[in-house]
Amino acid sequence: MSTETPSVDTPSLAVRLFGTEEPVAPLHILKAGDFTAELDAGNLRHIRYGGVEIIRAVSFIVRDRNWGTYNPRIANFELTEMPEGFRVSYDAVAEDDTQRLRYRATIDGHANGRLTFSAEAVTETDFLTNRTGFVVLHPLVGVSGRPVTVEHVDGTVEDSVFPALIDPVQPMKDLRALTHEAAPGLGVTCRMEGDAYEMEDQRNWTDASYKTYVRPLARPWPYTIPAGETIAQSVGVTVTGRPAATADTGAARVSIGAREGTVPGLGLGLDPDEIEPTLANIATIAAAGVAVAVCHYDPRRGHDREVLKRLAETAAKIGAEPWLEAVVASVDGFEAEIAALGEAVASIGRPFRTVLVSPAPDLKCTLPGSPWPPAPPPRDFFSAARAAFPGVRLGGGMFSYFTEMNRKRPPVDLIDLLSFTTTATLHAGDDHSIVEGLESLPAMAASTRAIAGEKPYAVGPSAIGMRMNPYGDAPMANPGNIRQAMNYNDPRHRGLLGAAWALGFFARFADGGAETVSLGGATGPFGLLHTPQSWPQPWFDEEGGLFPMYHVLRGLAALKGASRLAVEAPAALEAIAADTDGGRTLWLANRTAEPQSVVMDGAVRDASVIDADSFVEAARMTDAIDVLARPLQNGTLRLGPYAIARVRFS
Repeated sequence: MSTETPSVDTPSLAVRLFGTEEPVAPLHILKAGDFTAELDAGNLRHIRYGGVEIIRAVSFIVRDRNWGTYNPRIANFELTEMPEGFRVSYDAVAEDDTQRLRYRATIDGHANGRLTFSAEAVTETDFLTNRTGFVVLHPLVGVSGRPVTVEHVDGTVEDSVFPALIDPVQPMKDLRALTHEAAPGLGVTCRMEGDAYEMEDQRNWTDASYKTYVRPLARPWPYTIPAGETIAQSVGVTVTGRPAATADTGAARVSIGAREGTVPGLGLGLDPDEIEPTLANIATIAAAGVAVAVCHYDPRRGHDREVLKRLAETAAKIGAEPWLEAVVASVDGFEAEIAALGEAVASIGRPFRTVLVSPAPDLKCTLPGSPWPPAPPPRDFFSAARAAFPGVRLGGGMFSYFTEMNRKRPPVDLIDLLSFTTTATLHAGDDHSIVEGLESLPAMAASTRAIAGEKPYAVGPSAIGMRMNPYGDAPMANPGNIRQAMNYNDPRHRGLLGAAWALGFFARFADGGAETVSLGGATGPFGLLHTPQSWPQPWFDEEGGLFPMYHVLRGLAALKGASRLAVEAPAALEAIAADTDGGRTLWLANRTAEPQSVVMDGAVRDASVIDADSFVEAARMTDAIDVLARPLQNGTLRLGPYAIARVRFS
């Protein structure tokens, strides 16, 4: 990462970028002729041929009964690399206190355009699992909405397409092989042996891929693999043809185009548990200028009329419009509970002009093929809410994730606003997956618009981490401050990566027509600044201060209602531009770990950059983005890893 020795006042580079000192093993690049692939903890990522990504990942994974993924211990690792190919082999063990499974994996890559990943697993105890076997990810670019030839387990072959809009269930089942054109002239066949496979559209969970996995969900789960049983599976990738050569386009440029709409309002989540720390930092939080505070209310957590009142009062002190996000716990008595909630809100002066409601059973996932749990009839539920909250804008959707909203769509004709949230770490906890997930958001926006019709939609509160877990008992506690899937308190939220992710999240949903985009919270695991917590927050625990994300949200909040402009930028950058009373403003984020240098089209007045060098300065000043403004030399902007920038034009 870096050889620098941080001073007492300066955090390590790892903390500045990722919020954690947890080391990350460098990826090894495997190469066989035009084949390249990244070897990551025994699995393959970003398989390319002639520089074109043909498969995003091939992994042998073992999951427990709660969909948690084991981190296997690898031994006897061997790597042989030759001009004509490579071979990787290793032994691995997945275990916990109650069960154990070991497997032998082999990866062979050949310059002739063939790659094979095979695994043989043996259970040493009875092994309870939701999934054990191969998972294949197809990327989105050049794939989404494009043709694919499907070979089924029974040998039949049919022509199909990768879904353009996000499929709520499994678009393809009983799979043996998939063949698609990754680029003009480049054919790719992925053959999966050892069991029946099926596909799900991972864009449901903000993953930038289509996932083909072993063992159909229609079979019982969790299931037990008896002790001593052997599982043998393999995935083979074969390439035909070659991609067309691409011309060198020279220096990367950023250019701003015509008006495309308006910038949406920016919101924050407000949880009752965070009221006191929010009030203790109210001046700083109010200075962020957010438009909306989404106030969460759940009677199962003991929330009552007094909580409603304090949420509304806190939102007012932030200077944000309070929205009520209310869970309805009762199934049989839902009408009486909704009516009582409406009376409680009326008794405190009806401060919520927007009210979002959800039955408690809908906060948990129901997988395809499984029976839905008892819940209030949707039309009766929203009719009761309309009667209990006269004159408000009534919202429905899911307080959990887009997936659940896509699978159980509310009666759009009975509501005024569609809403859902997201998390960036449901399936994977690595840095690449978090930022690559931004690629899924345009399809999520298009799919939401298709569901909502003429009704507006709102996103959030969303964060890198999980505020609730529809798939298990709770999000993952993270006392070790590590990277892992389903984190509640994710360290990258405090680093530059979190700021870059937030800018990209907002920009992509702004492009996708969201009315409001809410991110994280004021304080706590999804907050904008340091407050004492039960988990470690390196450097901030000693020094305090603002997270880099604070400056992104403050800057984006100030753009509300401005004319949003088209931006053409390199794939490594996230961008949003607007014309404001103060002139034309562009926000950029480098969503990669590699430095980026871009040429700006147009006359630049100044540029402000928050990066590893200015991290400490930004942590100590609410107006850092203004203090850091400098003339731009030669019209070229240089952005370090996960750096963010505001560019103002003359």
